[in-house]
Amino acid sequence: MKVGAPASKPGRIIVQVFLLQLLLLLQSVHSQRSQNKLNITKPGQNIPALTVQLRRVGHDTVVVDNGIVQVTFSNPEGLITGIKYHGIDNVLDDKIDDRGYWDVVWYEPEKKQKTDKLEGTKFEIITQNEEQIEISFTRTWTISRRGSLVPLNVDKRYIIRSGVSGLYMYGILERLEGWPDVDMDQIRIVFKLNPKKFDFMAISDDRQRSMPSMADRENSKSLAYKEAVLLTNPSNPMFKGEVDDKYMYSMEDKDNNVHGWISSDPPVGFWMITPSDEFRLGGPIKQDLTSHAGPITLSMFTSTHYAGKEMRMDYRNGEPWKKVFGPVLAYLNSVSPKDSTLRLWRDAKRQMAAEVKSWPYDFITSEDYPLRHQRGTLEGQFLIKDSYVSRLKIYGKFAFVGLAPIGEAGSWQTESKGYQFWTKADRRGRFIIENVRAGNYSLYAWGSGFIGDYKYEQNITITPGSEMNVGPLVYEPPRNGPTLWEIGVPDRTAGEFYIPDPYPTLMNKLYVNPLQDRFRQYGLWDRYADLYPQNDLVYTIGVSDYRSDWFFAHVAR
Repeated sequence: MKVGAPASKPGRIIVQVFLLQLLLLLQSVHSQRSQNKLNITKPGQNIPALTVQLRRVGHDTVVVDNGIVQVTFSNPEGLITGIKYHGIDNVLDDKIDDRGYWDVVWYEPEKKQKTDKLEGTKFEIITQNEEQIEISFTRTWTISRRGSLVPLNVDKRYIIRSGVSGLYMYGILERLEGWPDVDMDQIRIVFKLNPKKFDFMAISDDRQRSMPSMADRENSKSLAYKEAVLLTNPSNPMFKGEVDDKYMYSMEDKDNNVHGWISSDPPVGFWMITPSDEFRLGGPIKQDLTSHAGPITLSMFTSTHYAGKEMRMDYRNGEPWKKVFGPVLAYLNSVSPKDSTLRLWRDAKRQMAAEVKSWPYDFITSEDYPLRHQRGTLEGQFLIKDSYVSRLKIYGKFAFVGLAPIGEAGSWQTESKGYQFWTKADRRGRFIIENVRAGNYSLYAWGSGFIGDYKYEQNITITPGSEMNVGPLVYEPPRNGPTLWEIGVPDRTAGEFYIPDPYPTLMNKLYVNPLQDRFRQYGLWDRYADLYPQNDLVYTIGVSDYRSDWFFAHVAR
């Protein structure tokens, strides 16, 4: 109050204070409503603060509910039979038995391929408190089950946390020393969603579309392989004449961290979030499946897709093995009917970023999953020495640098049994690989624009809490002299070469405009014979241009 100013009356002060409190209250309510338009969830954050409950454990059913999602499991198999969320009694397809499950494609050498859904035989509560419930479904293998079940001990874990709009999932698979020889081609989690609700799929910012149904595929024309069909009589005429093929929606693992489906009524999203690639195989550029028509959402841990049997997990002579796959998060969100459903995709990306930032999680209780303080860090700088390009060492700009099981240079590309940890160097080639599990590794790298693979001459041993600096690493690409000519760019893609237009009658409209994914169109291999009906292409050095004159794929005539 200024000196000499007239004093305020007590009644006026009370009114002013009341109005100020009312204004703050309204602002708080508005802020809370704004947050609640989406089920905004951050790891460790409880919104709202609801107790997690193990609602019912019957002889064949387990139900876990945190007030946001309610998940039903079969007991003791550990199949996910129901997910109740935001007014939808079951976001999964309750017309079929196989709705949410793990599976392994396996076989003994020279025998028929089989699929094992890893159904448990024992149920156990690992953690139960107001903040979190973790449950386990296990199965122990015995020699009496040889030939009928994959020779693995199985521990499937599920975690539901307070305030988290989703379900964390991880599995511990183990084979003991002396067990029979076996090959495993694929390990994954599968969700088959409610087809009456989910009809829009999003796997990246520029790969999103309304999707045909499974019924549309069943009433279609089969093409060169069973996964590819021509939609001839779809329920929605907009799909007529398009090709649908689950492989069209594949993605490199380094980019495959969130994908899923959207329901418009009610506006709900179902997303698969993978916060780390450490448990996948084949390094950062291994391609694999995401979501596809069904509606189906996958979490692919291992597969031979795009690589063949070199990528299978083969065990001989009683080799023991143990690995943790996951955790991954099945995340659900919703918006107001007045809002654009694409907000669901943006929120899913936000949630994915939050999960990545929180990796490794601090709420996992298994001794097979090391926490942050039990892991190590490696840093250094990657340089390239090529005197035919520069007299000075070249920064390994944006090079990929990774730790993977010990092997020869480039062996990480077909490695399938262990853990891999990759990062991308900065403009000056500096890199940091964080949160590495304790163990022995080889250090690998490659740089775009230079042929070959780098491998550090010494093995790397990571111990809990260790911080290692390997200093500058210098890679000398193989060469016998100056470059006389080259076709394309050594960047481990064929994106710079000529990709033809698809057949007008065999197109998927998703890939009409995005140039970087045109190669995913069906039937492009046959376009080569159209372009060169009599003789193979002739590329003249110094005259031809690889962007228009070199076919992007090597195909059989």
